[in-house]
Amino acid sequence: FFGSIFSFFVDVQKEERIKVLLLTTSFFFLIGAYTVVKELKDSIFASVVGADYQPKAKMIVIFFLIPAIFFYSKLVDILKRHNLLYFYSVLYSLIGFAFVYFMAHPTIGLANTVASPDRYFGWLFYFFIESYPPFMVGVFWAFANSVTSPVSVRRNYTIMISGSKLGGMLSAMGALWILNAKAKAGCGMFSCVVNHQILIGCSSAALLIVAFLVYLLIKLVPQKNLHGYEAGHIAEEELDKPENKESAFMGMISGFLLLIKNPYVLGIFSIGFFYELINQVFSYERLVIGQKITATASEFSSYLFEQIFLVHAIGFIISLLGTRAIISFLGERRSLLVVPVLIGFTLLYFIFYPSEGILYVFVLSRSLNYALTQPLRESLYIPTIRDVQFKSKSWIDGFGTKFAKTCGATFNNFVKNMSHSAHSFANSTLFLSTAILWILSSYWLGKRFERAISTNEVIGKDEILGEKN
Repeated sequence: FFGSIFSFFVDVQKEERIKVLLLTTSFFFLIGAYTVVKELKDSIFASVVGADYQPKAKMIVIFFLIPAIFFYSKLVDILKRHNLLYFYSVLYSLIGFAFVYFMAHPTIGLANTVASPDRYFGWLFYFFIESYPPFMVGVFWAFANSVTSPVSVRRNYTIMISGSKLGGMLSAMGALWILNAKAKAGCGMFSCVVNHQILIGCSSAALLIVAFLVYLLIKLVPQKNLHGYEAGHIAEEELDKPENKESAFMGMISGFLLLIKNPYVLGIFSIGFFYELINQVFSYERLVIGQKITATASEFSSYLFEQIFLVHAIGFIISLLGTRAIISFLGERRSLLVVPVLIGFTLLYFIFYPSEGILYVFVLSRSLNYALTQPLRESLYIPTIRDVQFKSKSWIDGFGTKFAKTCGATFNNFVKNMSHSAHSFANSTLFLSTAILWILSSYWLGKRFERAISTNEVIGKDEILGEKN
């Protein structure tokens, strides 16, 4: 096992080992932090506000994210890429510590056990955690994509994903240990409030470690090894010339414009949308089941962490033993088809065995997404300009993901009162049509990616220069 990890790391080019080690360690702490707060988000919201309001929260969060994405787009034009990661790591850490403080408030926090939609603490915490994907995980990936060459993706991203899955596993195990339902009448090692304060506090501290590790990376790695896609680096130098600079307003909306105008960027959006749509259908069902079979916030959180531990454990095994082999054997284009095809088969299992299949589909789909789809989807950003890597990506990870979840939540509300046969037919129709579109989109994206790399094309450059002319 450890020999496999060592051989993978040794296979990395010597001049890139420090960079890969620091990126992997940073991702270890980032995903460890996110794993904790992501699962606490649902249990805290259900305990403070009520699980019935979760679909509404998923719709409202879109409007919360739009101004945040515009602000982020402005920062992209002002700050260097590593400074963006510093800024959001420290910001999210400080906000996390603020939530730790208010968690113990007798009226605002978890000490108040009466769930109500008027308790704004639960809404704010939910919106805060929902913004993690575009402004923490997304910014990290954008930075990693900007300093990684297409040749290095298969080696480097396999190690990074394995490190992140290990971080997710350990943080989930630690959370389960603290939330041990056998102690103190179902509230875990400490009180229910203190349990959650410890977990959110550790998550916030981990983000400060991420900022420090990125600082070390910038200091220790030579600048020539931080160019990533060389054709992209050359294109950015041209786009940064004064005559090609965007106005302040165009800089803020350029990411959105590239998303709707460029088929390649829209394709990246589509494969994320299809996954999140299917995932949301199952995620809501497991929350409903979890709230029925648990009595306290700590028990509910433990129920969620048990599942997410399996997700990271299976994802770790796939990323360590399978991801690199699959990509090396099939190539990026065919590898992009593996996940939608496999998830399609698991969806068929759920259609015929819905009661026992729901958790299998949830765990397997998330594991495959983290271990295989995510590194492939992120590698698609490498032959693109900075506006796509950072600005369009924030729209895809933020607005696009939440839009998919909203569509999934709307579907759940639509079918929940149907008869069993009508419900099964609606699910089958959604799953089949989504899987087919996902496969077609993945195939086209893979072809387009391989063509761009083979011709040293920088996707998105022509749109920016065309607007200037």
